[in-house]
Amino acid sequence: MSDTKIPNADASRSPLLPRQLADGYVDELIALDPINGTYLGVKASHSRLPDTSPAGQDAVAELARTTLARLDEAERLPGADSDAERRCARLLRERLTAELAVHEADEGLRAVGNLHTIPHAVREIFTVTPMETDEDWAAIAERLRAVPAAYEGYRASLELGLDRKLFAAPRPTATFIEQLGEWAGGSEGRGWFEEFASEGPDSLRAELDAAARTATASVVALRDWMRDVYAPAIEGAPDTVGRERYARWSRYFNGTDLDLDEAYAYGWSEFHRLLGEMRAEAEKILPGAATPWVALAHLDEHGTHIEGVAEVRVWLQELMDEAIEALDGTHFELAERVRKVESRIAPPGGAAAPYYTAPSEDFSRPGRTWLPTMGETRFPVYDLVSTWYHEGVPGHHLQLAQWAHVAESLSRYQATIGIVSANAEGWALYAERLMDELGFLTDAERRLGYLDAQMMRALRVIVDIGMHLELEIPADAPFHPGERWTPDLAQEFYDAHCSRPTEYVASEMTRYLSIPGQAIGYKLGERAWLLGRENARRRLGDAFDAKAWHMAALSQGSLGLDDLVDELSAL
Repeated sequence: MSDTKIPNADASRSPLLPRQLADGYVDELIALDPINGTYLGVKASHSRLPDTSPAGQDAVAELARTTLARLDEAERLPGADSDAERRCARLLRERLTAELAVHEADEGLRAVGNLHTIPHAVREIFTVTPMETDEDWAAIAERLRAVPAAYEGYRASLELGLDRKLFAAPRPTATFIEQLGEWAGGSEGRGWFEEFASEGPDSLRAELDAAARTATASVVALRDWMRDVYAPAIEGAPDTVGRERYARWSRYFNGTDLDLDEAYAYGWSEFHRLLGEMRAEAEKILPGAATPWVALAHLDEHGTHIEGVAEVRVWLQELMDEAIEALDGTHFELAERVRKVESRIAPPGGAAAPYYTAPSEDFSRPGRTWLPTMGETRFPVYDLVSTWYHEGVPGHHLQLAQWAHVAESLSRYQATIGIVSANAEGWALYAERLMDELGFLTDAERRLGYLDAQMMRALRVIVDIGMHLELEIPADAPFHPGERWTPDLAQEFYDAHCSRPTEYVASEMTRYLSIPGQAIGYKLGERAWLLGRENARRRLGDAFDAKAWHMAALSQGSLGLDDLVDELSAL
């Protein structure tokens, strides 16, 4: 793997405008990272996996450096000052600079967690790889044979991290080892890759089974090394990252240099505001309830439920279809291909949180929402409605599918690879609030569920910043005032102010320790969307058209939070 090279890195090139340069970057990145290629629907990517070794990481970083150097030239060309070129250039520079900062700090040499790691990406890409024809499955077999090299490259990166005394957090490491054991299948069952391959055609049965067994063997080897070598080597390392590393990751996920102390204070202000609203709704459900979470626990037993895994998938599909019918033409103008979204059940062995995968560039693979069932078969409605407004419609699906729809007027980069987490998560949380504003949360049960989901995002700001920076808990807090945050205190606080089961909360806390700075982007991103809308409304007065503003906002591609507020305010 050490011979990884950047495609065409030494070729002479003519000057390109920023959008052309950004699209060229996407092409070259896909050559290095076929996982991204599959998400975009690039057929040539479906049989390959990236070089995950340190050399592979270096190649991606060198491509970013080369592109940034060429961006300086691109921004000086005639026409580069147009709005379309300017937005693309701002995003490309901000993203590549943030990505390089993470790489140059060797964060890729200690990337261990319960989601969003290389092994997770390698496994999950199979769930969106085309599997309709024998040709598709032949590509899958080839990709399965590439799994051992990808996992070995990942291990080589962690080994280099150990050599440099760059350690992952012990708690996420322990969880990851457990996940690898589940993927391996244990002594009595087939591994995840073998179960996946069993759906393939009989004509390729022997080839698929052999390739899947090889993939499973690589999972077992990685698990054993993580358990026997890596975990003992990092024993005693901190689970939190400190202010310097946190600021770097926060920039990566939010697209701006945040005032972290101000953000922490904002999280607390939202906590107090939401707590008041939750108490009012809880009183309608269970008069005299000591806390809103007592009322939510009552709903767990006596509220509206969907029974059955197959049934909940259908119910969530109908919820999204109904939202599209109600919103299209009234609050949004949706192209026909944007109107299609699928509800799916997530494969076992992942984190507890629902998620969304965007459509391929040509929409041959639609956008999809994924529900991890975590072994449950009974699902409270209060916990689903607002979440699917977030993951599906009008949340992630409307934004990311609209980006794909207008990609030709943007750039492929702005619509796909250049996504800023806080922009997308902020829109999705704004979408939940929008559905409340529009009256879709028709009873106290659903509205309390929405407020609980909002509270969860405020808790994320408090505990994610608080524990990684070891900040003091404010004197007016209803929990351990004056003490400094630790992961154990953060989990206790979260568990006491969230309706989710303890197992879910534990998974969430592991997530925050794995990817510091990401979880705060939901609430801070929502704040950016709300500020941009308010600024536009004040500027336009009675001429403000919410439907037109929404469609313009959803058609400008990704931006970091500061740039997002500027652009939304001017629409």
